[in-house]
Amino acid sequence: MIRVKRLDHVQICIPFGAEDEARAFYTGVLGFQEIEKPESLKGNGGLWYKVGDIELHIGAENRDGYNSKSHPAFEVEDVEAARRYLESQGVATQDEKPIPGVKRFSFRDPFRNRIELLEKIR
Repeated sequence: MIRVKRLDHVQICIPFGAEDEARAFYTGVLGFQEIEKPESLKGNGGLWYKVGDIELHIGAENRDGYNSKSHPAFEVEDVEAARRYLESQGVATQDEKPIPGVKRFSFRDPFRNRIELLEKIR
């Protein structure tokens, strides 16, 4: 049996050389805290972020024609306020199919990565 302690990180990808654009979105728009990648991985490109108690790793790869359903989902305190903020920043949001006890929506970053924000309703 494998005993999982917690989610450590999620990785999504951007095109090679798009770190400045990614930084503008993830740091500038979303307000995520960038953390330094290990020296051994810096040559691969991409960025790492601390988001709550997990890490978001943004790798660099060929993204031609890529539009996956894979995604990280971040729980937020006020999902409606988060949605209003993103839309005020010009980010298109998408309703998701309802899940009992959860308010949620998704959006695509500038590189077509899908990201979900959710709020658990208690």
